[in-house]
Amino acid sequence: FKTEILDKLEYTSDNFNKEMFDAHIMPHIVGGKQNGVKLVDLGACFGNTTMATVRGMNYHEICDNWKDDQACETMNKPSRIENCHVVGIDISPSACAYGKRTGLYDSAIVCNLNQRDSPEFQQTLDAMKSADVLISTAALVYLDLESIEQLMAAFCSQETNSQPKYALVNFLNPFALEKSDQTKRILLKHMDFVSSRATRHRRMSPLEKSNYPGEEWSLLELWVLKTKTSLTTTQSAP
Repeated sequence: FKTEILDKLEYTSDNFNKEMFDAHIMPHIVGGKQNGVKLVDLGACFGNTTMATVRGMNYHEICDNWKDDQACETMNKPSRIENCHVVGIDISPSACAYGKRTGLYDSAIVCNLNQRDSPEFQQTLDAMKSADVLISTAALVYLDLESIEQLMAAFCSQETNSQPKYALVNFLNPFALEKSDQTKRILLKHMDFVSSRATRHRRMSPLEKSNYPGEEWSLLELWVLKTKTSLTTTQSAP
């Protein structure tokens, strides 16, 4: 992952994920909450976006932390969010095991998020319900729309919560643009829009370049959203 993706494809997008997180989510959780902050990284892979958001690492710092087999077993920076419990969710058993082994994830769920009848998917729904913060970067495009619907409904299900939850999500470009639009509609059904930004994601692979002649970079649209709370619902009611 480090040599073939982060290095070869200049996977710089976590610089921008960190900036969006710092600007629009970090101020609401700085200092932690009374019962701690529960953050779910959905489609977490080996934890690079958790390293960026929770530990405040930029692209070069992440690459340096993963420079060899020995260095990658210890995180160079501690969590900067007081009393933060991170749940990593991914289809890869090795990625989840790595995240737990190195302390990036406090708990992990290995789950194919398109298999909605599995016990692991129910565990994921439970984790989403109890989460304060959701990050899902360059991952939603791989999920069925029904999976996205159920996951977002679970994340937003705490109707009596007077404090909003926050989500940082990404949309890929130029891939699956119609699905991105459908995903946005699902997100806006459940949450309020906060902010967005368009950035580079990574360089395209040779296969991607052959499918999109003339393109060198894949792009990202970064969104931050927050859940609708009982207070805002009451205020907006006629």
